[in-house]
Amino acid sequence: MCRKIHQESLSHVADDRINLLGLPRTELESFVAERLAAKPFRARQLMKWIYRRGAADFSAMSDLAQDFRAQLATVAKISVPEIVTEQRSSDGTRKWMLRMDQVQGIETVYIPEPDRGTLCISSQVGCAMDCTFCATAQQGFNRNLSVAEIVGQVWLAHRELTAEGMQTRTDGSTYGRTITNIVLMGMGEPLANYRNVVPAMRIFMDDLGYDLSRRRVTLSTSGLVPQIYKLAEECNVALAVSLHAPNDALRNELVPINRKHPIDELLAACWHYLDKQNGRSVTFEYVMLDGINDKPEHARQLARLLRGRPAKLNLIPFNVFPGTRYRRSPAATIVRFRDILNENGVIATIRRTRGDDIDAACGQLAGQVTDRTLVRLGSRLNTVSRSQAEV
Repeated sequence: MCRKIHQESLSHVADDRINLLGLPRTELESFVAERLAAKPFRARQLMKWIYRRGAADFSAMSDLAQDFRAQLATVAKISVPEIVTEQRSSDGTRKWMLRMDQVQGIETVYIPEPDRGTLCISSQVGCAMDCTFCATAQQGFNRNLSVAEIVGQVWLAHRELTAEGMQTRTDGSTYGRTITNIVLMGMGEPLANYRNVVPAMRIFMDDLGYDLSRRRVTLSTSGLVPQIYKLAEECNVALAVSLHAPNDALRNELVPINRKHPIDELLAACWHYLDKQNGRSVTFEYVMLDGINDKPEHARQLARLLRGRPAKLNLIPFNVFPGTRYRRSPAATIVRFRDILNENGVIATIRRTRGDDIDAACGQLAGQVTDRTLVRLGSRLNTVSRSQAEV
């Protein structure tokens, strides 16, 4: 099911007001103090209205003084991405195409389950990592998303879900169908947009933001090792790593960043992250490609890599997209692969495919990427590490 969202056209009028969406608490407090001569508690009130109540109109913020609201409207705004289309899967998964500017689009996916609601968000328009089995990588790369554009995906999803069945308490907060987990597993490599992703994650965990625990915010990376070490010093979230191969020769082919940061170097960074942040384990994602990386010897190689380590392996049945040369491993092959890992002391589970009938499953997000500045990672690994990994 696909629904076109009709909204007003984007304005071409210059607007130099500050977008408050995505401002971390300290920056918002500085803004209200310096631009509005207000005390810090005003920033806390604003955060509650923006994130907990989903307000985008200052006039609706009833516990703020009218003159303060009027003053706010002259210097600030709450601007979110535009929903272009919405698709709904037969299994309840929902996918939104969001307009980032006049031509670029990204995709965000909501996956409902009995005990949770997981929102999969994007961090870039396209991706420069060039993983050969991923639809996003085939779109090329245009630009990084801003903090507001990253947080805006959560704001919009919360608004849409609230409008369809969540109940409102007397204090304005909501309950019922909600977002309990956020995963940065959509379009893009989050650590290549480090300077915008980290402030966004802090808002997700801020008790005045979305108030999620660190275990309910997951960052997935293909393996930008320097940024993993930097993250270990600055932000405590759940870490997931796109491994997809048990040896460097095969991973060089499937995940080209491995040519710069091979498996041993990547794993060392992962164990350091856990030590530094007192984490429980790293989740390693492993897409199952028929005849490529799904043989028993591959499972045994993985076991040798991860046995005795704080690691979990998530086996992902490959999700087909137009033009791919890969096929999904047969179900029996995936089960046997999992069993070999479990028998060798490695915790491995099989991810249930969700939303594949609307191309919302893992590896299928494509968005709308034009004016591509980098289509293939190829031999440009040094360029990616230097210019795309913004720190």
